[in-house]
Formats: sequence, structure tokens, C-alpha cells
Amino acid sequence: MTRSEDPMSTAIIDPTASARADAAQAAAGDATVSSVTGLRVGLLENTKRNAAQILDAVGDALVSGHGAGSLVRRTKPQFAMPLSEEQIEDLVAACDAVVVGVGDCGSCSAAAVADGIALQRAGVPVAVICTEAFAQTSRAMASLQGDASFPFLTTEHPVANLAAGEISGRAGGIADDVVRALTGAAR
Repeated sequence: MTRSEDPMSTAIIDPTASARADAAQAAAGDATVSSVTGLRVGLLENTKRNAAQILDAVGDALVSGHGAGSLVRRTKPQFAMPLSEEQIEDLVAACDAVVVGVGDCGSCSAAAVADGIALQRAGVPVAVICTEAFAQTSRAMASLQGDASFPFLTTEHPVANLAAGEISGRAGGIADDVVRALTGAAR
């Protein structure tokens, strides 16, 4: 009797098979820009405490220090869930590049990286910001999505308890890294 004929056999379904099969597509979707000057930069915040404030400060630095043209703010309604196709289509249509953040817990870091990879595959240059405490979780999600070398950015953990003055200081340090990620200099 073969395994498939054995009524007691168990089939194992690998939920990562399609992600691994898409690894070549991930490399093909490696979108970058030559600079952020004049671009419509999306700020996709995940509703975590201080995420919007960090992204606003990063966006302000991209406009004032790097010549970004405009900021397109979007909010992801559930921080641990992947972006819907409609949300991806909206960001692709509205933005020339997107900054995703801030991943400061396990599930939101993993989701931020998955969202970044999805946007990159759709042809949008992306910079994903996670805290260093969840770098391993972020790398695991990148690998699961078939892009183990996806270059997410890390910042010091935590972000949620930063005071207003600390937010602008933190964001100032992140803005240059965001530009490097969007232009491919960080890879």
C-alpha cells in the first residue's frame, strides 16, 4: 500500500509554498528611485502608539531636508493584518514611494515587512521601519514572503513610550535611512 492509499496518512500542506515560488518575483519587484525630490511619499501608519507621529516627523524631514514633493497619509486599520488588495492599489495610485511603520511588536513588525514586500512587488519603492527588538521577527517574515534579504530599517526600541521631543529626534535619525532604502543605497 502506498502512502496516498493509506487511510491513516496525513497530508501536510505547506502554506509558504507560494511565497517561496514568488521569490523570483520579489527580486523583480525590487523598486527604487534615484531621489525623493518632488515625489509623492506615502506614510502608512499602523495605529500603534506614536507610529503616526514618527512617520509625520520622518515625512517632514523628507520634505524639508530631501525635497519630497508631498506626503500622502494612510492608516492601516489593523496593525497585525496584511494590506488588502484595495489598500495596495490605493497606495500604488496615490504614491511614488511609501514609508511603512512603525513595527514595534512581533505581529505588527511582521505585518509591516509583509506589507512592504507586497508594495515593492507592486512596483512601489518602500522603506519599512521596525524597532531593533523585533528584527528577528521581521527577518522571519521577509523569509516567509520569499525575500529573505528585504532591507527593512530598524530603530531603537521602544517607540510607543517616546515623548513629543524624543519623537522628532528619533525621526531625524531615521529620515536619512529612509532615503537610502528608497534609493536602493541601503541594499
